Amino acid sequence: MGTGADRAAVLVPLFADEAGVVRVVLTKRPMTMPTHAGHIAFPGGRPDPDDSGPIATALREAEEEVGIDPASVELLGFLPVIHTVEFTLFVVPVVGRLPGVPELRPSPREVEKVFLPRVEDLADESAWRFELWQGRKVWFFDLDGEVLWGATAKMVRDLVGLH
Repeated sequence: MGTGADRAAVLVPLFADEAGVVRVVLTKRPMTMPTHAGHIAFPGGRPDPDDSGPIATALREAEEEVGIDPASVELLGFLPVIHTVEFTLFVVPVVGRLPGVPELRPSPREVEKVFLPRVEDLADESAWRFELWQGRKVWFFDLDGEVLWGATAKMVRDLVGLH
């Protein structure tokens, strides 16, 4: 799958809120970020030399970005690896369950805003639209006045079973 230079991992953190509704944690990256500035994304990033693999990278990044305790995450599995077009990056989505509503502590350097959408809403096919970019479908989802699109939108659609 390539070297660490062209790989990344993200955590797809799922949890049930007080009403038992399943939600997922997404973040908006600040415009000051060197890559994917302003994009809505799962917590994640490129591996550190000490990371033992994509799970370690995803857990470390989620702790750095939004304060999710790695020990609290129950690993559920993986979504299909995503290839980002913009930076020729292979992203491994690691799915994990949190033990209830997380007390998130967003890093101001890496997170401008946190979204906690209901998985049920993300699974509503009628809420999605797509455009063809160079013959490829690019999906878009309106999320609280922001737009989820690109690689993260593809991961979300994989998560909820939309293809």
